[in-house]
Amino acid sequence: MKKPLTTACVLACLAVQPGFAAPAAQPPHPAEATAPYDGELVRLAEILGSLHYLRNVCGAHEGQKWRNQMQDLIDAEQLDGERKRKVVASFNRGYRVFQQTYRTCTPAADIAIRRYLDEGAKISRDITARYAN
Repeated sequence: MKKPLTTACVLACLAVQPGFAAPAAQPPHPAEATAPYDGELVRLAEILGSLHYLRNVCGAHEGQKWRNQMQDLIDAEQLDGERKRKVVASFNRGYRVFQQTYRTCTPAADIAIRRYLDEGAKISRDITARYAN
């Protein structure tokens, strides 16, 4: 079994290697298997995408911080294939939804940021508590 997700570290600050094709008789590569927390991981990715857009609009001057956190998450989970596609699509969806809604920072955007920071931290704690060794 692969190492558990360390999303608490990812949000606290809050390369997939080519492989050999496995013969048909062998089980799929662990990165291709699903994890019981994949739904939460997809939600966390959407939150990171939303924060990537909203924090910039609200003048946080964090650069690529949230995108980098997303990449750290992908690397920590060794995501590949369909799992990676879902997580990346979720990050992009979170970004685009707010990009279409907010051109400037508003009180509602500030509230969304606070709520997403809280929700992301909760998801991270829950995943870590439930699945960490």
